[in-house]
Amino acid sequence: MTEPAPLRILLAEDDESMRIYLARALEQAGYAVQSVDRGTAAIPLLESESFDLLLSDIVMPEMDGIELAQKCNELSPRTKVMFITGFAAVSLKAGQEQPNAKVLSKPFHLRDLVAEVDQLFSEQRQATL
Repeated sequence: MTEPAPLRILLAEDDESMRIYLARALEQAGYAVQSVDRGTAAIPLLESESFDLLLSDIVMPEMDGIELAQKCNELSPRTKVMFITGFAAVSLKAGQEQPNAKVLSKPFHLRDLVAEVDQLFSEQRQATL
């Protein structure tokens, strides 16, 4: 029996060290990760490829994570959205504008991020069984 393809995550994070750190943790957990340094760089990927999850920082130059999530909902409605942010007020706004999106506040431990992503996909798998 062949292994299912790894779930694909599009990571949008403008802080390079954080982006590398998050991508590495998710890849070690078995996910396929493509990362970009701004929301505007994510749009062409969402238009041309299929992702299971958009994991986005909220505060980024050019296009914030909320705008990116709204664009993602248009381009790829089945892609789930999860935000990461260091700003509590921004997290509240994200929850109001994207009610189905999970918001993870910085600082968080990598295992917490992986656990949240695993949880998101296990709920999705349960729904399809």
